[in-house]
Amino acid sequence: MTKVLVAEDEKVTRLALARILEKEGMEVIQAADGKQALELFRKERPAVVILDIMMPVLNGIDTIRELKELDPSVPVIIATGRGDISSAVDTMKLGAYDFLVKPVEPGKLVMIVRRAVEKHGLEQELNRLHNSENASLERFMGKTTAMKQIADQLKQVAVTDFSVIIQGETGTGKTLLARILHNVSRRAARKFVKIDLGSMAESIIEGELFGYEKGAFTGADQPREGFFEAADGGTAFLDDLENISPQVQSKLLTVIESRETIRLGSRKPVSLDIRFMAATNTDIQKTVQAGKFREDLFYRLGEFIITLPPLRERSADIPSFISGFLDTAVSELKMPPKTISPEAVDRMVRHSWPGNLRELKNVVRRAALMSGTREIRPDHIEFLLGNKDAVEEIGLMPLREALSSVEKKLIRKTLAATGGNKAKAADLLQIDVKTLRSKIAEYSIE
Repeated sequence: MTKVLVAEDEKVTRLALARILEKEGMEVIQAADGKQALELFRKERPAVVILDIMMPVLNGIDTIRELKELDPSVPVIIATGRGDISSAVDTMKLGAYDFLVKPVEPGKLVMIVRRAVEKHGLEQELNRLHNSENASLERFMGKTTAMKQIADQLKQVAVTDFSVIIQGETGTGKTLLARILHNVSRRAARKFVKIDLGSMAESIIEGELFGYEKGAFTGADQPREGFFEAADGGTAFLDDLENISPQVQSKLLTVIESRETIRLGSRKPVSLDIRFMAATNTDIQKTVQAGKFREDLFYRLGEFIITLPPLRERSADIPSFISGFLDTAVSELKMPPKTISPEAVDRMVRHSWPGNLRELKNVVRRAALMSGTREIRPDHIEFLLGNKDAVEEIGLMPLREALSSVEKKLIRKTLAATGGNKAKAADLLQIDVKTLRSKIAEYSIE
């Protein structure tokens, strides 16, 4: 409910203004003079203030000065008699939003208040987006010109419900960017549901997306909510967009156009309030031109397109990424603080990083784990970067034996670093716990 502060010393006029606004569903706080208005403003923080110019104790001119010191963004509407119009105009120079001449026309009052509320809300939203989204991008995605342009694009689209396609190479941070966009949108308090299209078998993808009723197919023993239903009110993020079949593309188009989904085995549509985002490793427009992706679906999903540049095109960000990833790694591994030498940083800046941020993060984590010193040096990362000289240091032996030797050493160090916690070690090694247990048994690791 919109909260409005009305400061007016004439009780009849004050009550009349309050009644007009309360009929429009607004909450009205009343003050009889400027001093009381300031006290109530500090306590209640209304969205809009209506001030009379001629008030006892503290007049409207002095009150607006103090209000603007407390909150420069708050819209202040001046109410004045015809003889004080020149004074009302002067208040505009002090930051007043608008002024009304008494007796106030109800329709005009409501219109100006609503416009002021809308303006104030938009300014607050833009400030929130600027602070939260810029901080997230700088921390997780860098500060280069390319990423500042991405930040500007986020500001444009975050206040809308446009569907968004994020495209870029594997590991560039598409999922992270989608989460940031969700977190600064009006849907931030609702669910962000990621749908990994690339990891789903074609035979189950429709059931996962749309859900199903009991008995819809063999094995459907219980009804199940689909991803789209789960995302209702929030954001549905379709990862690996290029992997969906023509049949699923057609059904997805229907969902987006109708904002309804129907479970398999049912005829009852379920209404949806969803913002759609999608990610792809390919240039989706070229995929459309090649006839592999529906053009109409592309236009529905790609109301706004963001392209993330690969890490090799913004190498100036690499040192700050290394620092952040290293701090996270030593914290997760419960290790003493570590540093990385300038030579090692330079070597990593010169690397091409085909796996982008994901590869860089893994290299830093593994270097932190495998280095036996407080400082990570170039020799600690050469093998991780695939340097042939570092490989030769292993000596001449069969490939399988060499790989097993490195794998065994890495598993031992990871288990030691995690205090024997297999789940955490598996996470650091990016394998499942079952595979890790099998490797431990294979290498007789105690």
